[in-house]
Amino acid sequence: MPAYVIAEVDVTDAEAYKLYADKAPGITLPAGGKYLARGGHVECLEGVPPCSRVVVIEFADLEQARAFYYGKYQEIVPLRQAASKGRLFLVDGAK
Repeated sequence: MPAYVIAEVDVTDAEAYKLYADKAPGITLPAGGKYLARGGHVECLEGVPPCSRVVVIEFADLEQARAFYYGKYQEIVPLRQAASKGRLFLVDGAK
């Protein structure tokens, strides 16, 4: 069953965040991730709007998504955290 890494991000330092954003695909894609959404327009239809940037990455399963997050991705987490605020979470896909 697929699993998703979902991030809601408010960029606080655009120049520093670009360094993170430029490095992320080189870690995400070899780890088996597929970007389904990476920034772009966010339109809130109900409830509290998410952060200004939403990223959705699909993985084959939860194990692969966890391996991505706790693996090489940890090298660039400090770049993201220094340039933004937000939430990052894993979600199981539908059967």
